[in-house]
Amino acid sequence: MRRREDDPIIAARHYNRYVKIYTRTGDFGETGLLDGQRVLKTESRVDACGEVDEVNACLGLLLGAGVERDLADMVLQIQRELFSLGASLADPTSRASGHAKVTLNEIDVRRLEGWIDRLEGELEPLRQFILPGGCPAAAASHLARAVCRRAERRIVGLGRDATASVVLAYVNRLSDLLFVLARVANVRAGVTEHEW
Repeated sequence: MRRREDDPIIAARHYNRYVKIYTRTGDFGETGLLDGQRVLKTESRVDACGEVDEVNACLGLLLGAGVERDLADMVLQIQRELFSLGASLADPTSRASGHAKVTLNEIDVRRLEGWIDRLEGELEPLRQFILPGGCPAAAASHLARAVCRRAERRIVGLGRDATASVVLAYVNRLSDLLFVLARVANVRAGVTEHEW
């Protein structure tokens, strides 16, 4: 006999009782920011949040392509941090920023730098530009990197005072890490990079 918590139908009912998938509040092209303000979905802050969400989805694709445990652990940590970043972008008043789960800080940026330094130890130095691609995990990481750069441009477009400086540093470093991660995925898979 299945336990109550193992029953997917009961679990779905329990889940939907607390988190409704559809709310109908966005049916006319508006969405809510964390301060309660209703804005058009084309508003630049919402656009930046969407770009960060797209980076996160690309990282899901990267995980689905299959990476070794150490890389997967990094990516899962980044996915959690991107949720925090998205929440901070959706909060124009920074009221939620004091919440530990929402706040990114310099330690998070340094962690990315440490990962970059460690992974670069597996790589030959770059002699020239390389073409994005390779094994499925590397290609997904290159895609995530390109989307991350777009997210960075959208965040910069919000203006200097719209976000904490650590947010831009984090996103900038993340795109660097995703480039290095793509190269490492190819090296570990035995796939040769193609130079420009």
